[in-house]
Amino acid sequence: MTIGLTEEHRDLRDAVRTFTTRHITPEAVRRAVDAKEETLPPYWPALAGQGLLGLHLPEEAGGAGYGLVELAVVTEELGRALTPGPFLPTTLAAAVLHRAGHGTHLAGLADGTTIGAVGLAPGSLTLSRTGDGGVSVSGESELVIGGHVADVFVLPVRDGDGTAWVVLPRASVETTDVLSHDPTRRSSRVRPREALIPAGDVLAVDPRLPLDLAATLFAAEASGIADRTVAVAAEYARVREQFGRLIGQFQGVKHRCARMLARAEQARACAWDAARAGDPDAVADPREASLAAAVAGATGVEAAFATAKDCIQVLGGIGFTWEHDAHLYLRRAQTLRIALGPTARWHRRVSRLTLDGARRHLGVELPPEAETVRAEVRAELRAASALEGRERLAHLADHGYTAPHLPAPWGKGADAVAQLVIAEEMRTAGLTAVDMIIGGWVVPTLIAHGDTAQQERFLGPTLRGEIVWCQLFSEPGAGSDLAGLSTRAEKTDGGWRITGQKVWTSMARDAHWGILLARTDADAPKHRGLSYFLLDMTAPGIDIRPLRQITGEAEFNEVFLDEVFVPDALLVGEPGDGWKLARTTLANERVALSHDSSLGSGGETLLEIAATAPQDMDDERLTTLGSILCDAQSGGLLALRTTLRSVAGQQPGAEASIAKLIGVEHQQQVWETAMDWRGSATLTGEGPRHDATWMFLNSRCLSIAGGTTEVQLNIIGERLLGLERDPAPVPAPKHR
Repeated sequence: MTIGLTEEHRDLRDAVRTFTTRHITPEAVRRAVDAKEETLPPYWPALAGQGLLGLHLPEEAGGAGYGLVELAVVTEELGRALTPGPFLPTTLAAAVLHRAGHGTHLAGLADGTTIGAVGLAPGSLTLSRTGDGGVSVSGESELVIGGHVADVFVLPVRDGDGTAWVVLPRASVETTDVLSHDPTRRSSRVRPREALIPAGDVLAVDPRLPLDLAATLFAAEASGIADRTVAVAAEYARVREQFGRLIGQFQGVKHRCARMLARAEQARACAWDAARAGDPDAVADPREASLAAAVAGATGVEAAFATAKDCIQVLGGIGFTWEHDAHLYLRRAQTLRIALGPTARWHRRVSRLTLDGARRHLGVELPPEAETVRAEVRAELRAASALEGRERLAHLADHGYTAPHLPAPWGKGADAVAQLVIAEEMRTAGLTAVDMIIGGWVVPTLIAHGDTAQQERFLGPTLRGEIVWCQLFSEPGAGSDLAGLSTRAEKTDGGWRITGQKVWTSMARDAHWGILLARTDADAPKHRGLSYFLLDMTAPGIDIRPLRQITGEAEFNEVFLDEVFVPDALLVGEPGDGWKLARTTLANERVALSHDSSLGSGGETLLEIAATAPQDMDDERLTTLGSILCDAQSGGLLALRTTLRSVAGQQPGAEASIAKLIGVEHQQQVWETAMDWRGSATLTGEGPRHDATWMFLNSRCLSIAGGTTEVQLNIIGERLLGLERDPAPVPAPKHR
């Protein structure tokens, strides 16, 4: 995995990884750790010779003319290798000076002959202006990462009630080199040797910009740290045995590793977005770039710190030893985190920017061939626009627009690009196709496994909205564990007699048909004994009972089946195929991109509450709000990255698996917070039907329905990290 999504970015990552494999060996890292003082590493000329230090600088300044995304790809990979030396401080200094229009040192920073360092807190450094236009700086900086070897320092200074930024060459300063928490890249305090400095060395730059650039590049390096610590922990969990089992099989370890991966993917997505928004002219509103940087600053570095701590926990005693590199990753991550400033402060910055109206616009730039598709789609949709009601829905279905990702004649066989174009054109024309709900799962299953008669009978009416479906899978004793189903289907003349109980069945009272899993072979292994049936919900022997939920409503149902007859023609596939059919997905999965706010409806709701009571938005609330908004934005970014992979014809990455986990917990936190902020008014039962109280109660199902959070963590741990599956259950002893 890498921050970049294009083939060029993957090639760049591979080139850097080849470099680190050759030069950033464990011995090289330990030499840097054990050195009495920091010096430039021996591979510095080779690193500079690759052109990596000036990747983000224009060619006229000695750079390669690329941008922050390319620099972030390199920074992530070097962070993954825990590369000693001043790469990050030097490239950050170059980025700040370039954006400030200060070109004096850029060529040297680009070719590695000049080493840079950037301070992020002024300490006691103060700028004074004399009456004749002179400028002086006095005081001492906070710790400056990379200060031991720097030739030029970019430092913040107090300027009245604000902050200014100055550039000071080593010849004009004195440094105090400290025994650094991160021994692979050491820090110093800096104070001017002479008070007066040239007025041109006060940078003409927005005071927030250096911090935003630092947040972006720190987050990129943090993404590499998080990626590496997840890999180290998972690798150890796959081979270490305790109590007669691999420790990765213990759910406590497996779930910890899965959450580590989730944090790492969030960090990567946020660093990527900050980098692509951070280049000059990348966005029309500079607040949008600043918001992306703030989300990265709040999310990425904290993720590296958390995963490094968890890595040591998974490693156990070996992780607590000096000889293992885990503590070096922890030290690097914690140094970044503290130097960048408290995570809570970055959360508050996210809150203030969004309350001020800043939003991150998440869109996809489609390739040129999309316009050919667009013209065809627009022409086809004109006829639908002239129709109304059922006729319009039928027209859209019959022309493949209900589910365009499906193969013809049921869909349009649309690839990812075509699906996005169709969605845009449907929205522009004000057209909405049938929402098949459960039918959206039924249709691809029948396309893949149904016979011709089943396809002709059910597909068209379902796509046109004439058939409503429900799903009869879960049972009182088998929720997420469908292999434990006990509903029986016994063979009889011309069909099957089905007896059992289903639960949590949405729309059972409204559905015309249901898809049902039942056990047809009691002697077969659990998964292999299941079969997949189509059930007429009006058949004799079906008893549907509403199941009242914690919201007070009864959207779910219990369904009792008493020898319900299902003809052979309504068995899909062969007996015993049920498990395979239940897991069916087609290769041409639906691709969708939300066009709502990048913060989602929940995030916007919290912003509305905050806007109506600004007097209540103290630092605690602003911190909470910022944390929730970061999760909202990162969820949108994960979805965007998945979509971009699809558009480029790539296989899905880890983002899709992580998105549900993060999204569910985010939604639950949103509505719990909304109730807290609205206070006792949420306890009266006098609000509208789907108010914050209803949403809070209803959100509890999100971490249960469709596979519990715990099952999702198991899937992430086993399928993405390769951890051992849970042990097979031990049969209960038979009592005589």
